[in-house]
Amino acid sequence: MDAKRSDTTITIVGGGLAGAEAAWQAAERGVPVALYEMRPDVQTPAHRTDLLAELVCSNSLKADAPGTAHGILKAELRRLGSLILRCAEETRVPAGQALAVDRTRFAETITGAIEDHPLIELRREEVTAIPEVGPTIIATGPLTSPGLSASLAEMTGDSRLYFYDALSPILSTESVDMDVAFMGSRYGKGEAAYINCPMDAEQYDAFYDALISAERTLHADYDPAELFEGCLPVEIIASRGRDALRFGPMKPVGLQDPRTGHRPWAVLQLRAENQDLTMYNLVGFQTSLKYGEQRRVFRMIPGLANAEFLRYGAVHRNTYLDAPSLLRPTWQAQARDDLFFAGQLTGVEGYIESTGSGLMAGMNAARLMQGLELITLPAGTIMGALTAHITGPQGGRFQPMNANFGLLPRVEGGRRKRREKREEQGRRALEVLDAFIAEQLPG
Repeated sequence: MDAKRSDTTITIVGGGLAGAEAAWQAAERGVPVALYEMRPDVQTPAHRTDLLAELVCSNSLKADAPGTAHGILKAELRRLGSLILRCAEETRVPAGQALAVDRTRFAETITGAIEDHPLIELRREEVTAIPEVGPTIIATGPLTSPGLSASLAEMTGDSRLYFYDALSPILSTESVDMDVAFMGSRYGKGEAAYINCPMDAEQYDAFYDALISAERTLHADYDPAELFEGCLPVEIIASRGRDALRFGPMKPVGLQDPRTGHRPWAVLQLRAENQDLTMYNLVGFQTSLKYGEQRRVFRMIPGLANAEFLRYGAVHRNTYLDAPSLLRPTWQAQARDDLFFAGQLTGVEGYIESTGSGLMAGMNAARLMQGLELITLPAGTIMGALTAHITGPQGGRFQPMNANFGLLPRVEGGRRKRREKREEQGRRALEVLDAFIAEQLPG
């Protein structure tokens, strides 16, 4: 592809969920699209076919129930006319309250819709550089090819393009038992900013044994030698000796358990993830444990027996941008009005989150070409809140995020059950979106 190509067509690079959705949204608004997909000529380590939107991991698009964050996000995208959600409904297979699909028919249906659209031209060739001019959406995902990765690094700067996820789990604040945990900072320095989960020696030994023997995910394809010491998985640190955690991320020095008046044997600290203090991450607990093992083992920590995991930990290869410093809430590059990004490359985690970013990038790229005002979904919606988080200021090194209730405003309600609060958050989010569509996207 000629990197200097420019015309009235939107160039979209990447035929995954985000790229296919972006192409559909732009074309449905009357704007011609050239969608570039390098497969089958150039394959990735994960893909097996030449189909668009091939699911390379699970065939589940996660929960579809109205009281779940992913269920609400799906409802939002259905209201916005998502191609991916429509094709998922057409090819779904039994999966309880989850939306799972026949992965081959799902990809075939999306590919057929793209190929049959009169305003979309599907081009099977690799793009190795970001087009210098012309409306463009980059949606190449976590397996971006080396050539395009080099172009991204040149444009953004090496320090703002990451190749590893090293994520700690994030919990819902209200699921932490504050009758056990306590607020405080080591040595009382500064404000009491951390939630501290104290352990005695017996509790620590039981936790340590469970952690060391826990099963790790098959997707833990990292080489520990390539990771910074500060990003090592907690289980790798623990493997160095029974007291390694007590002298590392779980050191209890400078803390006093108000229940006993003494220093605990070990302490897990939780640090605020957002300004509303609805989410806290496990400090220093990057992990490659399987999700079920994370629930089992980390709930052994005092105060976390009923912990609600908003995002699980992970350590794996993943190309993504430092979105807060590079992207606007419209999914445009800060440095260039006609360059958009979408999908996991932006730091969203998950199939449906990628789809949502593609939907918004495609919609806004079309609006830019039509001379219309670009839009940002309200922060009261899941997609709007995720956008605000991905592109907003961060307290440290940016890490990918998925859809979760911690992104939405709290629902007060005294002793109401968590399920009831979640359902209320869902209703509010859809009401906010419906009002926005009526006002900003009529017809």
